[in-house]
Amino acid sequence: MDFDDYQKKSRKTAVYPNLGNNFIYPTLGLVGEAGEVSNKVKKIQRDRNGVLGEGDKKELSKEIGDVLWYIANLCSELKLNLSTVAKENIKKLSSRVKRNKLSGSGDNR
Repeated sequence: MDFDDYQKKSRKTAVYPNLGNNFIYPTLGLVGEAGEVSNKVKKIQRDRNGVLGEGDKKELSKEIGDVLWYIANLCSELKLNLSTVAKENIKKLSSRVKRNKLSGSGDNR
């Protein structure tokens, strides 16, 4: 499955207020789901010294999938293609590699 196919299929499952004109809902959902990923990783660090088990990977995969769903739907709300966002991100990162600018801070380095 490619990004655009995923975006179209995930959109069919989107149910939230003012669908099609509400970038706030998927943004807040994205932050919440990213927090769930982070919380699971924190507990693995705290409870098992960072040792990741197969069950952990399955649970993290589910949460990462939820993050992806919100990213796809945020793109839909903004009238962006997820594949274009991904391509532009790789282009930006490749440029940083060529210029030896992966380290540091700032969006426009």
